Amino acid sequence: MTDQPLALITGAAQGIGYASAKALADDGARLILADINADGVRAAAKELGAEAAITCDMADPDQINTMFDRIEAEHGGLSILVNNAGIALPGDFLETPFENFRKVLDVNLSATFLATQRAAKSMIAHGIKGAIINMSSINAQVAIPTIPAYCASKGGVMQLTKSAALALAPHGIRVNAVGPGSIDTAMMAGINSDPAAMERVMARTPMKRVGEPREIGSVVAFLASDKASYITGETIYADGGRIGMNYTC
Repeated sequence: MTDQPLALITGAAQGIGYASAKALADDGARLILADINADGVRAAAKELGAEAAITCDMADPDQINTMFDRIEAEHGGLSILVNNAGIALPGDFLETPFENFRKVLDVNLSATFLATQRAAKSMIAHGIKGAIINMSSINAQVAIPTIPAYCASKGGVMQLTKSAALALAPHGIRVNAVGPGSIDTAMMAGINSDPAAMERVMARTPMKRVGEPREIGSVVAFLASDKASYITGETIYADGGRIGMNYTC
């Protein structure tokens, strides 16, 4: 047995998920990494010394349930869950196929619900007063017309976080979310390579720079720690001040 908390991070092969896993490992957590990218998650697990790398499509409830069954059987109860896996699928609002809209909600919102539910059941069964951190976005509050499903899903994550926090508080389980602004990840690659697009991003970012994945990872690690022991149901926006400006596009 070990006193080190066991943390599951989804979407952990790169970007914010990888940075969150590293920040948790630096704080002493044991890691289980999950991602749809099999090679990427194995490489990340090796780099971070994780106990397991699990290939999982978070759009598939059966794969999510299988993942949790495996974790329970091989590693025991989770203390920390980071629901980070997410997709955007941008496009013209009038031309967006319903299948794309539904897939974004499946990965970003439905999977967050199912993973939160499974993790909470495991924590309760093992008597663990754990922490669940969901990845929302500033787009829970401000919208962009080309990513309607993403905006809807992240608003849903914000509200799901509140609802789960209320439901799980009697069990000593805290549920919070992080709402990143513009972060230097693969999702921003197109903007990074377009000076005009980057100028628009900087115009709506008071700190005049994009954030780094490690800065979001630090917020995740804080919310998972005892330093946040009286915080639940909250979304912390790490956005360089953007929401305060009330820019939408």
